[in-house]
Amino acid sequence: MTTTRATRRSRSIDRRRQLIDAATVLFAERGYAHVSVADIARRAGVSPPTVYRHFADKQALLYAAVQVRVDELEASTDAAELESSDDPTEALAAGVTAMCIANPHATSLWRWSGQHLTADENADVVRRTRTVLRRWASAIRSSRPELTERESMYLAGAVLSVVGSGAGRAVRGNVDDVEAMVLELVRRTVELRPADAQPAHQTPNFGYDAPTRRDEILDAAAKMFADQGFASTGMDEIGAAVGITGPSVYKHFPSKIAILVGISQRSAMRLEVGVMAAYAGSSEPTARLGALVDHYVDSVTSTPDLLVGFTSAYVLAGDPQAAELLAVQRRYVARWVQLLVEIDSRTEASAVLAVHAALAIVNDAVRLPRSTPRPEFAARMAYLMKGVMGV
Repeated sequence: MTTTRATRRSRSIDRRRQLIDAATVLFAERGYAHVSVADIARRAGVSPPTVYRHFADKQALLYAAVQVRVDELEASTDAAELESSDDPTEALAAGVTAMCIANPHATSLWRWSGQHLTADENADVVRRTRTVLRRWASAIRSSRPELTERESMYLAGAVLSVVGSGAGRAVRGNVDDVEAMVLELVRRTVELRPADAQPAHQTPNFGYDAPTRRDEILDAAAKMFADQGFASTGMDEIGAAVGITGPSVYKHFPSKIAILVGISQRSAMRLEVGVMAAYAGSSEPTARLGALVDHYVDSVTSTPDLLVGFTSAYVLAGDPQAAELLAVQRRYVARWVQLLVEIDSRTEASAVLAVHAALAIVNDAVRLPRSTPRPEFAARMAYLMKGVMGV
């Protein structure tokens, strides 16, 4: 009898983990709003009622998936034995890189899941993640005692972003090659000194002297989409934020998708302004790339437009204007890659990883509400981005 019960518990645990793993992959590939319980059941090879025997709803499954990924983050940190290692920084670099390459969807889930979790669930995830990052920061500082606690936390956060961005590339490339390149990026990151960051450079201003109602709607919607997600934001909420009713919003935009398209178009214009200024200001690739970094950091820390534009691409799938907007984003990133190749003749694959790592550092950091108000934040983000790219 005892053996039978133990077997049933084991099967239940296995099934639960099977569902979590299936959900993690689907959420990462399609976005939370575009995945149903039926999709998860189909991926796991079970019926929808089986899912509900283990989880109350899709949101409960998301929270369980995030918890498992944080478990893995904690376990990999324990396995690295940072506190007893002769070279804790190298142990950290090797351990977290291997973990993220082995679990490529873990960090992408961590990045955007907060929009769909409750306040208490988010608080728990943030608390556990910060505890891990403090251990990483302590390991970095033990090898580099000249760093302040805050500097080492900047580096720890950057390491998480670097390995997370690299893990996503590993899904589409040679895993061993990607792991080696990501490990090198992590090693480069932990050798940086955030206090050496120079004051942020002035970048071209993109704005309007007298915002229209349309501009106000885009501003309000961009903030809401960034804070709570596109699917969780209603037209009535957007209208209330600018002092009008939900139906009145339709006088300016025919749909919520049209608002997202407007935000994405505005973010694309910001990117083009930065590119034109960088190329007009210098013919030297290092200076051009540096100007692009400064402009991107200034833009992403002053408005949610860019973050919403980059992270909501899956929502626009099938929209007739989406293809061009996505093409603008790809061309923009490709400019960074080409400049990096011109600077030091590295391979394109290496440059792609470095550029995505750099962008991930600031994109991840601005999601944390306590980061951006610090006066040194923008300068340190630009410094870390340039540092991880080696420019």
